[in-house]
Amino acid sequence: MGKVYLTGAGPGDIDLLTVKALRVVREADVIIYDRLANPDILAEAKNGCEFIYVGKEDSHHTLPQEEINEEIYQAALKYDTVVRLKGGDPFVFGRGGEEGIYLYERGVTFEFIPGVTSAIAVPEYAGIPVTHRGITVSFRVVTGHESTNKSHSQIPWENYKTDDTIIFLMGLHRLKVITQKLMEIGKPKNYPIAVISRGTRPDEKTVVGTLEDIYEKAKDLPTPALIVVGEVVRLREQLSWFETP
Repeated sequence: MGKVYLTGAGPGDIDLLTVKALRVVREADVIIYDRLANPDILAEAKNGCEFIYVGKEDSHHTLPQEEINEEIYQAALKYDTVVRLKGGDPFVFGRGGEEGIYLYERGVTFEFIPGVTSAIAVPEYAGIPVTHRGITVSFRVVTGHESTNKSHSQIPWENYKTDDTIIFLMGLHRLKVITQKLMEIGKPKNYPIAVISRGTRPDEKTVVGTLEDIYEKAKDLPTPALIVVGEVVRLREQLSWFETP
């Protein structure tokens, strides 16, 4: 039985792939990769490496998570070195824990390789610090895509009345709901918010607005997209460095 490396691919820019992740990609007998992993990473694999795509996007999943878990397990039965390549970091809304538990229950040896999370890297490429002295001392990372099987929201909206920076991952299709919820708990209509599309990639695009107008400004941006809410958004005017004006 082989070993599985549950590997973070980072937020998109291939230069943000870690040295350790690159090493196991080059050693892999099979790479099971998702939609958010930069496909250029696969070019680093050795000759003969098998590639299995298990990408997910809104309303269209190549395989449900349970079948992805089994795909990884079956690969471990067949190959010595299995790389499960996941966008961002395996433990930040990456289902890495679920996949690890599935392997543990079947006696498969595995290792986690952290990846640069989009929650920090994407705002940074857009010139938006998630913390800044004198503005905020904390930030929250929240899923913007809750399971449709839940009878009620698991997001504790009432806790978001503070001045924390709030980062929503996978939330573009719920942007209107997110802004309405934040205004309902008392955030002012002119509170700053940014939507960053395809962050850290050459075609990155950031749209800045307020809770009141951001939906109309950003609703047609391509995914993946990340949402940043907070006064730190105002710093983009001084700190933007990556996108072409």
